[in-house]
Amino acid sequence: MMTQTKRLIFKVNDLEKSYGSYLALKIGKLEIHPGTIYGIIGTVGSGKSALLNILAGVEKETGGTVLYDNEPYQTNWLGKITPHDEVFYSNSSELESSNQTVSNYVAEKFGKKKNVIKNRYFNAGSFRNLWNRRMGKISQGERHWLGMILACETDPRVLLIDDYGVYFNANMEQDFRNQLTKMNRTLGTTLVLSSPSDFHLKKFASVLIYLENGHISKIRPGITQKPQRNQNKDNRNSRNTRNRNSRSNRKRR
Repeated sequence: MMTQTKRLIFKVNDLEKSYGSYLALKIGKLEIHPGTIYGIIGTVGSGKSALLNILAGVEKETGGTVLYDNEPYQTNWLGKITPHDEVFYSNSSELESSNQTVSNYVAEKFGKKKNVIKNRYFNAGSFRNLWNRRMGKISQGERHWLGMILACETDPRVLLIDDYGVYFNANMEQDFRNQLTKMNRTLGTTLVLSSPSDFHLKKFASVLIYLENGHISKIRPGITQKPQRNQNKDNRNSRNTRNRNSRSNRKRR
């Protein structure tokens, strides 16, 4: 009798992350299930950003194992992790280091969809003048807002967002919350969002994970999502096809 392997997006066992002599993260076990919204809550120094960096493939763990879709991240001959193209990580480091204008950056990422994004987000309000400014010259709040736009428009299988809601006013947060919830319900996107408090995340996350000093202190249930069955079924078929094509392409490479 064959044993069916439980399908997980991320599977973490005995994870450790150190920076020099400082142990920033120590997690015995963590499982991230597909199509679920997770909130990672912790104050500065709790390890939430380190955890997201590792899940995204930005940093490598010091010890333990981290599997994405039951496989470890691949590394190149220099030992650098190759991030998975199905995982989108919304953080400000890439945006901060770019010297492109916002318009050129969006064009490079989305091609012909550039004008649609401009009309949708940059034609009115306080962000109208952001379109032609250089990435390295915009504020941290503007950069975070831009990262959220890219996240919503990319349509990834997995979306990771650090410091969710920190730089938003109430209207901006509600607008992006609605977009993220729609992505999850209609496309089956798995969301992992971190924040210093659970003020925003408890309104729509299905699972709340609290970190203290690099350890999971507690896990609490959040909001029960009501999936749209037909759309999720179609999405699962689409995701499975995309996964098979992605694995096939990786094997050919």
